[in-house]
Amino acid sequence: MEPHNPTTKSICPCLFFGIFLIFTFLVSFTNAEIHYHEFVIEAVPVKRLCRTHSTVTVNGQFPGPTLQVRDGDTLIIKAINRASYNVTLHWHGVRQLRNPWADGPEYVTQCPIQPGMSYTYQFTIQNQEGTLWWHAHSRWLRATVYGALIIYPKLGSPYPFPTPKREIPILLGEWWDRNPMDVLKLATFTGAPPNISDAYTINGQPGDLYRCSKKGVQLCNHSRAWYEFYQILAYITPDTCLNLNAETVIFPVDSGETILLRIINSAMNQELFFAVANHKLTVVGVDASYTKRFTTNVIMIAPGQTTNVLLTADQPPARYYMAAHAYNTANAPFDNTTTTAILAYKSAPCCAKKGKSAAPIFPKLPGFNDTSTATAFTAKIKSPSRVNVPTRIDENLFFTVGLGLINCTNPNSPRCQGPNGTRFAASMNNVSFVLPRRNSLMQAYYQGQPGVFTTDFPSVPPVQFDYTGNVSRGLWQPVKGTKLYKLKFGSKVQIVMQDTSIVSVEDHPMHLHGYQFYVVGSGFGNFNPARDTANFNLIDPPQRNTIGTPPGGWVAIRFVADNPGVWLMHCHIDAHLGWGLAMAFLVENGVGKLQTVQPPPLNLPRC
Repeated sequence: MEPHNPTTKSICPCLFFGIFLIFTFLVSFTNAEIHYHEFVIEAVPVKRLCRTHSTVTVNGQFPGPTLQVRDGDTLIIKAINRASYNVTLHWHGVRQLRNPWADGPEYVTQCPIQPGMSYTYQFTIQNQEGTLWWHAHSRWLRATVYGALIIYPKLGSPYPFPTPKREIPILLGEWWDRNPMDVLKLATFTGAPPNISDAYTINGQPGDLYRCSKKGVQLCNHSRAWYEFYQILAYITPDTCLNLNAETVIFPVDSGETILLRIINSAMNQELFFAVANHKLTVVGVDASYTKRFTTNVIMIAPGQTTNVLLTADQPPARYYMAAHAYNTANAPFDNTTTTAILAYKSAPCCAKKGKSAAPIFPKLPGFNDTSTATAFTAKIKSPSRVNVPTRIDENLFFTVGLGLINCTNPNSPRCQGPNGTRFAASMNNVSFVLPRRNSLMQAYYQGQPGVFTTDFPSVPPVQFDYTGNVSRGLWQPVKGTKLYKLKFGSKVQIVMQDTSIVSVEDHPMHLHGYQFYVVGSGFGNFNPARDTANFNLIDPPQRNTIGTPPGGWVAIRFVADNPGVWLMHCHIDAHLGWGLAMAFLVENGVGKLQTVQPPPLNLPRC
């Protein structure tokens, strides 16, 4: 018999626990995958609204390919530019820790990929799950160059909600019946707002309510041969009505099944209301962050945002429209059309009368200017549990965001077609952001190249005024500049973004690259720190990467500046971005390798 050894017995549990932790880490590491993709960016013929246009796409697809990865996976994507325009790609919402070189906004973290050239983006997903997306970040190529980026949990980690039977990406977009780059070119020349879109789209298709969309053929009781052929395209069953019109997307469902809709607003310039007729939507996530579950009839989603909802097919078997139309907050023209897709129960009776299928049931959408519904929806979004919100603030910033007008020396000339012979502009803290051209901001910073930018972006407006009242016309003209705001690594940051009534109040969806932030408060009117700060939600605020400023109001966000590099912050209404509604943060390196920007890749494009 061996002697009793108390020391050995006390060490063994610790030893086994340590081995278990190492094994768990190794399993997690070995489960991570590397995904290789080649994105060929080129113009191909695309037909919508009865007309064919030479449209810039990725791999000939519109929308582009859906990327599916797990948390911890690495993406290596070679972008080959065969289009006639400079291009970059942005992986919207990906943290890109220490790796701004893969972020993608042109002249911010890289020079664009010139026609005939290529660039390989490489980045790792770290502690993110949910729905994000990717898109061109060079002028208006984003109108057609975009796709979904789905991040599943690590193997063995379930969703924090009932597992759906199926998942469907829903990409909401805008379509111009002309080349979007020509639309931008005309607006840039005249200084007037760009022409509004001709249609909205769901997964690239406008739906039944637009011209040409009713020309499809309805087949009922079609033969098995037809079924086998079209099942590949639409996942139909032999007893399902088949709409052969290619401009309406159909999603067949089984009665009783629960589906996860991953909804992405890929539209260029418009916030949207979205609903499914007679079906409740249970919100479970936004911007690759989980949320407390709540049920709603309609969602409001801004350009750049994503929303995950569960839908249960619990209605009488029939065909139901999904639909989206504008939520418009500015005193300006907008596309007031409605895009549709069809949720089709497979068990629905095929033909109603005389061999014709029954018309789909239409949802009730809010009015175009229904701010109360939009505000109530956004207010319900919260984190699932208590979160670690920064409470001791190192950088307390106050940014006005809104439109402006540039006065012309020759009013009403061809280049001054804005209000009263001016040119439209936009700004943050009265600075209308100008992108450099001879180098990107990140490359200039890393290389120590002077003269490309300054670091004197103001922390508060240069002039205080009644931001949402009757603003003096002397304050309508911003100053152009390429100004960054410098942050020390690890600093706790609060930004209050205040909409202004200059030209028009508007809900500006503000996107911060390289970060997720907590939305701790919002309201209407002018922000009052003495009154409003006390009402901040510091318990379970939602975590997002894009948030709107209420029209004629303010929103407050907080984050820790723990990702070094140059990171753009801008309105995701692309017309406003082109007018200068942007700024950038320069987050300094911290201490050691893990707090320092990694070196740039060797094939980084040159200007």
